[in-house]
Order: sequence, then structure tokens, then C-alpha cells
Amino acid sequence: MDKLVVKGAEISVQWNPERDDFISLTDIAKLKDSDNPRYIIQNWLRNRNTIEFLGVWESLYNPSFNRVEFDAFRSQAGLNSFVMTPQKWVESTGAIGIISKAGRYGGTYAHKEIAFEFASWISVEFKLYLVKEFERLKTEEMKQLGWDIKRNLVKINYRIHTDAIKENLIPPELSAKQVSMVYASEADVLNMALFGMTAKQWRDSHPELKGNIRDYANVSQLVCLSNLENLNAVFISEGMSQAERLAKLNAIAISQMEILTQDHRIEALEAHSGELSPRE
Repeated sequence: MDKLVVKGAEISVQWNPERDDFISLTDIAKLKDSDNPRYIIQNWLRNRNTIEFLGVWESLYNPSFNRVEFDAFRSQAGLNSFVMTPQKWVESTGAIGIISKAGRYGGTYAHKEIAFEFASWISVEFKLYLVKEFERLKTEEMKQLGWDIKRNLVKINYRIHTDAIKENLIPPELSAKQVSMVYASEADVLNMALFGMTAKQWRDSHPELKGNIRDYANVSQLVCLSNLENLNAVFISEGMSQAERLAKLNAIAISQMEILTQDHRIEALEAHSGELSPRE
């Protein structure tokens, strides 16, 4: 669960990949009445325009929506005697756009499209700020996702790389420590080819930074590193010595980085991603 801070108010958001994003109506309603937000939500649900909006939304996204019950509610909406609660709406119509639950993280949540409509009923100005902050948070989420994809791409290719080492460089009966030394040496072959230094040299030069040299690589370097790992696996399979591989990989890295740093698509990706910090 995340929280949006909109004009000083904290609004909870539940990220659900199966049902999309749900925003707390309870938190939004507290802008009107911090002590009894449920009454604000109930008043909104009594409105005929609200019932019609919810009915259209459910008809679009919910094949199990009970239109018979909906029609009955719509005919009564707006009357002084009409009472509606989130629980009653969900239980009677089988609605999926609103969730009401008890507990520590309880309250009433609604799909973002419904939540934005509710926010507009509360305050048009607040609704606009809410949408803006929500989009900002989603953008940050996509940036982090992009970073994870790039890191995972390198990890997948590193698996190919290490498998090639195991098959071609590691003789039988090596101790675990010896195996580890071989892997570390091959990782530094790539580090030297692309960054001009080993992992230890980088750590010694940047004691104030967390993570490792690859955590601070930019998009161009990550793309190049991914390619170098694949090529190194091929070179290992061909029986090429480490010295030969390092010289060849370094020449390839120089050539690829010259191309990548001039590629406008890479530049656009860098600009879109911004400065990504290494993960803790």
C-alpha cells in the first residue's frame, strides 16, 4: 500500500495488478468530515448522478453486474427516503468498482476512475491535484520497473555467461572458493573491458557509495554490458584465453559505446528515466 500526499492530505492507494489501482474514498472524505467520513460517502452514493455513473462504469467492466437491482436503486436515487452505503451497493449489485472492508487498512476504496469522480464531487480543485499526484507516483513506479527490467536483463545474460564458465573453465573437483574466484575473475574481465577497472578498484575509489559499479551504470553501459556478457560466453566456448577475450571485449565496448552514446533513442530513454538511484 502506498500513500499520496495531496494538498497536505494523505490518501491511501492499493496497487492491485488484477483489479487495477484502488484509492481510498475514506481518506478523501476526511477532507469534508474527518470524524465521520462514512457519512460523506453515503451522501455521495444517495445522489442520482452518482448511481448512474456507477451503473455505467460497472456495465463497462463487470459482466456480472446486477442491472435489475441497479435499476431499482436508480429509480429511488435522490429521494429523501433513499439510503445507500458502500456495503449495500456491492452486496446488492455485485459491483467490483468499490471495496469496503474493516481492519487496520480498512475503509472504503474505489477504482481510480470512480475515486476521481468522488474527488470531483468533494472539490474540483482537489480532484485535479489528486490526478496529478497519482500520475507522478505511477511515473515513479514505471521508472523503478524500467530499472528492474534493465538489471534483470543483465542478470539473465550473466546466467548464460556463468554457465559457459562452468562448462569450459572450471575443472572437476574444484573447491567452492576456487569456483568463486573463477567467477569473480570473469566478472572483472567485463568490468575492465567496459569500465576500465575491477569491482574492488571501483569500491576503493568510491567508499562513500553503496552497491557496486554496475549499479551506477547508465542505460548505454547496461546495454553494452548485456552484449559483452553474451559475447564473452561465446568466446569462452571457443576456448579463447582470458587475455585475448579482454582485449577483444574492450575493443568491442569502445566501438559499441561510441555508437550507443550517439543514439538518440538511448538519449531519449536516459532523459525519460532520469537519474536512477541504485536499489538498497
